[in-house]
Amino acid sequence: MQDSHVVIRQLVQAALDEDIGPGDLTSRACLEPNPVTAEIVAKCDGVLSGLEPALLVFDIVDSANVVTSCFQNGDRFKNGDRILTIEGFNQTVMTSERTALNFLAHLSGIATLTRRFVDLISHTDCTILDTRKTTPSWRLLEKMAVVHGGGQNHRMGLYDLILIKDNHIASAGSIEAAVTLARGFLRSGDYILQFDTPAGEMKIEIEVTNTEQVIEALNANADILLLDNQGIDSLRELVATARRINPLVKLEASGNVNLDTVKAIAETGVDFISIGALTHSAPAADFSLRVID
Repeated sequence: MQDSHVVIRQLVQAALDEDIGPGDLTSRACLEPNPVTAEIVAKCDGVLSGLEPALLVFDIVDSANVVTSCFQNGDRFKNGDRILTIEGFNQTVMTSERTALNFLAHLSGIATLTRRFVDLISHTDCTILDTRKTTPSWRLLEKMAVVHGGGQNHRMGLYDLILIKDNHIASAGSIEAAVTLARGFLRSGDYILQFDTPAGEMKIEIEVTNTEQVIEALNANADILLLDNQGIDSLRELVATARRINPLVKLEASGNVNLDTVKAIAETGVDFISIGALTHSAPAADFSLRVID
């Protein structure tokens, strides 16, 4: 996998290229280059994420910018808190402003929403997970934001977990057939040549929707069961069935999860709750940059 710092730098550079193009016309047209001190201030309560790309924005635009962070990723902040202080030149600080704020707003929004879910189930042993429902090219940063909010990452991509879902089962013919094919592939030379994770460490998760599928998946020695789109009563029944057969199996719930339902879902005894909304529907946090000197 490519180094995370390289990925973030490439994304920041692309964002700056998109915004600046051949130059910041307004700043060049109406500002004489003079030293300036500015600050980024929170206009809401939240959980911080996005410091690395925000700091990179100011550095790439002008390496003479000196930026001091008053918080760390994962810290809670309040409306009115100073997040960053920037010392540089007015033209380049103005040029950096919007792109830096965009990174902070989007990623802090994800961290803040994640923390709300995490806090609601803190009395249980359940863990909040993200999904692959991410903004194209932003996955690394968005999943980092989930961690800053107290959640955990599920899979980073299609390469680090075998997740057999309904369409795989339908195409293979049955859960048993799909698992048999999967385990056969893990023993193959093709797997060894293409994937980094040792076959013995690769987990198999299976999506199930009813008691019969739970039994079939556990008979196939699934490591994790994905209990998808279940009501609370149905979820309790599936959890009880799975625990009777294999008390050690890990159980993940997904679908129909929101801030009103997550507590009850966690209390059914599942180990994980995966929530696509963490990354695809988090409201942006609100920040502004203002010149103070």
